[in-house]
Amino acid sequence: MATTIHPSAIVDDGAQLGDGCRVWHFVHISAGARIGERCSFGQNVYVGSDVSIGHNVKIQNNVSVYDAVTLEDDVFCGPSMVFTNVYNPRSAVTRKDEYRRTLVRQGATLGANCTVVCGTTIGRHAFIGAGAVVHRDVPDFALMVGVPARQIGWMSRHGDKLPLPVRSAEPLDATCPHTGDRYRLTGEQLTLL
Repeated sequence: MATTIHPSAIVDDGAQLGDGCRVWHFVHISAGARIGERCSFGQNVYVGSDVSIGHNVKIQNNVSVYDAVTLEDDVFCGPSMVFTNVYNPRSAVTRKDEYRRTLVRQGATLGANCTVVCGTTIGRHAFIGAGAVVHRDVPDFALMVGVPARQIGWMSRHGDKLPLPVRSAEPLDATCPHTGDRYRLTGEQLTLL
């Protein structure tokens, strides 16, 4: 499967793109970026040099993936969501040596217009609602909403909200209605059985 790059896009020499990527209008991918197979970059996306992107990642329009961000396989970045890489930026103070690394684990969804403050890890298959502001680590499968983001539930790998409380003193099980996958909530941690 061939990679498609729109004529208006800029892919700097040294950028690594896997097979089957789609790079749309006005995208800029910087020289050091490492990108897996079958990724999609919507209109007006920017990818920095110190960025690693796995396979089958979808980055929608108007997203900037700045240096020190890692996106694992199957991550979805909704339209106009925001990454940062400096915690306390000032125009008059150079802080490029103070970048805080951000990690988005496999299968996570970052909703439209959400903001991920640098230095956080977003767990596997977590779901960040539209407009949420994430300023601390997010557990695997967690459903997060609001400003600041707070957990209101759990999501299956398929993207269905599971009928479970946020925490439980006793183990509780739930099943994804679409896939039949079974999950167990123990305390404040959800695992796929």
